[in-house]
Amino acid sequence: MEIPLLSDVVIILGLAVVVILLFQRFKLPTILGFLATGVIAGPHGLSLINATHDIEILAEIGVILLLFIIGMEFSLKQLALIKRTVLLGGTTQVLATIGLVTLVMMLLDFAWNQAVFMGFLIALSSTAIVLKLLQDRGEINSPHGRVVLGILIFQDIIVVPMMLVAPLMAGGSEDIATELFLMALKGAFVIVFVLISARYLVPNLLYLVAKTKSKELFILSVVVICFAVAWLTSSLGLSLALGAFMAGLIISESEYSHQATSNILPFREIFTSFFFVSIGMLLDFSFLLQHLPVILFFSVLAFILKGLVATVAARMLQYPLRISLLVGLSLFQVGEFAFILSKAGIDSGLLSQETYQYFLSVSLLTMAVTPFVIGYYRQLAEKIAAPFASSQEPMPFNHHPEELHGDLPDLNDHIIIIGFGINGRNVAKAARHAKIPYVIVELNAVTVKYERKQGEPIVYGDAVHPMILAHINIHKARVVVIAISDPEATKRTIASIREISDKVHIIVRTRFVQEMEENYRLGADEVIPEEFETSIEIFTRVLNKYLMPRNEIDNFTQVIRSDNYEMLRSLSTNRTSEVSKLALDLPDIEVASLRVFTSDPEVIDKSLLESDIRNRFQITIVAIKRKEKTILDINAHTRIQQGDLLFVVGKPGDVMRFNHYLKATE
Repeated sequence: MEIPLLSDVVIILGLAVVVILLFQRFKLPTILGFLATGVIAGPHGLSLINATHDIEILAEIGVILLLFIIGMEFSLKQLALIKRTVLLGGTTQVLATIGLVTLVMMLLDFAWNQAVFMGFLIALSSTAIVLKLLQDRGEINSPHGRVVLGILIFQDIIVVPMMLVAPLMAGGSEDIATELFLMALKGAFVIVFVLISARYLVPNLLYLVAKTKSKELFILSVVVICFAVAWLTSSLGLSLALGAFMAGLIISESEYSHQATSNILPFREIFTSFFFVSIGMLLDFSFLLQHLPVILFFSVLAFILKGLVATVAARMLQYPLRISLLVGLSLFQVGEFAFILSKAGIDSGLLSQETYQYFLSVSLLTMAVTPFVIGYYRQLAEKIAAPFASSQEPMPFNHHPEELHGDLPDLNDHIIIIGFGINGRNVAKAARHAKIPYVIVELNAVTVKYERKQGEPIVYGDAVHPMILAHINIHKARVVVIAISDPEATKRTIASIREISDKVHIIVRTRFVQEMEENYRLGADEVIPEEFETSIEIFTRVLNKYLMPRNEIDNFTQVIRSDNYEMLRSLSTNRTSEVSKLALDLPDIEVASLRVFTSDPEVIDKSLLESDIRNRFQITIVAIKRKEKTILDINAHTRIQQGDLLFVVGKPGDVMRFNHYLKATE
């Protein structure tokens, strides 16, 4: 029996493997590989696919799972931490882009509803491409990375109401007021349903499922929840995508969301690949070539318009021009959710086929150049911001200079802390306790304003600028601690410091050991990579567990650090010779805490002399915790009771054997 769809699936996946391997060789995103696969295999390419309708069904499943995953990853608690970036930055970027695009489209004689809908499409950027590129560069936690993430989160959320509004904008109903009322009523019902399900129904259901310890049943339950809620919203006249997002939101509020995400992720990757392939299949390559000048013009226009708006949005969040430009150069492209939204526009008559082809061509071009732009966006941002470098960085909006700089104490022989994250806060706390003068430089104006009110000596500014460094008396400082999550900015800051002062001691925190050499070359005195310090801390605790003498552990870690972590980076024997000289003579004993569950009368309520535990099990009891009391005076007359927590010393095998005995209930 022949299954027509099977051959098409094999062709798509097989061709995708070849194309993506080629794209990976040139370090291009996987999503572009899927789009290129669709262009090649589609009706405007080699026409390799026959069952295009069936492929679109698979693509719809991919969209449902994509929004389901986004819903599960959407945590209200996490959102609260960056709510200002999401709400202010996201609203500014989306609304300003919609307004400008609407104006441009109406100048081109488009109807108002078509112009606004095109604004909806252009306002959305590519979450998949941008976040992947920033993750690969280790810049998600950098200042511009956090702004980009917040704006993308807002875009992912706003696409849902955009899809609901699209049919109304098309004028499908004569009584728009009634339609809006009914939609609000349906929306209220869905919200109440989500709240009840998230609070009571789904957590209890997943708890019952999780108790069975059946992985298959758990996956089946999660999938059923996803498609059931999507079907419910579709039955109410709302979109499948909205239902999938709501289903993810329901599960996100339970403790099972991470397991559910890990189970669904492989399915999502397969089905969303069909979605991007189906989008590529819709592109008419001959249309792109015939109208290439016009398409290039609109692509450049979208680049400038979206980049400018995103830059302004970041400035509204009180970030310096250089950081704001990095945000703009990250969010200029048209994203994958615009493709999902465009289908609603076609169904509603808001997009003609010709306009749709223009939109597809511009979208794919902007997505294709994104990796190259982000690869060089720091150089671009520096060149654009260069004319402003000679003057003081403009003050953030809604803040007075005294709120962000204020009057600093007379700084001399002080510590300069650049970045007020976890590491910066800890350094400041230690300096405060040691009564060492210090000053903090931070880019987040909200943090600066708040901390100044708390009495912290903190100033707003980008430490790469010599003017900021001069303001905090870099030439009189003894130590500079650079604790920011932006490797490129870290390097530029080191270089700027060394242009002013050669004597100040620079300590740098980096994420990866690969960054050490360049930081040392630029003038850092000490570089502490987080990845290896974490490894050292873990291994220190391991050695403690093996009862290795504390002084030998300290010597061991000191040798690793003094050799710039070469033992952890290389297996070369000549570089690890100093470490190899350490005698790691680990004792064959174990210290453990064991709970008494047994009711054996030979032990319970018997003295240690009567039970003869030491001779029977070759272990020594050194302490007993009984309820809230800890017994340290252990002697032959000490008695053991059921429920006691025994602290014992012995060989690992003997401790394990005694533990098995204490667990016995007979």
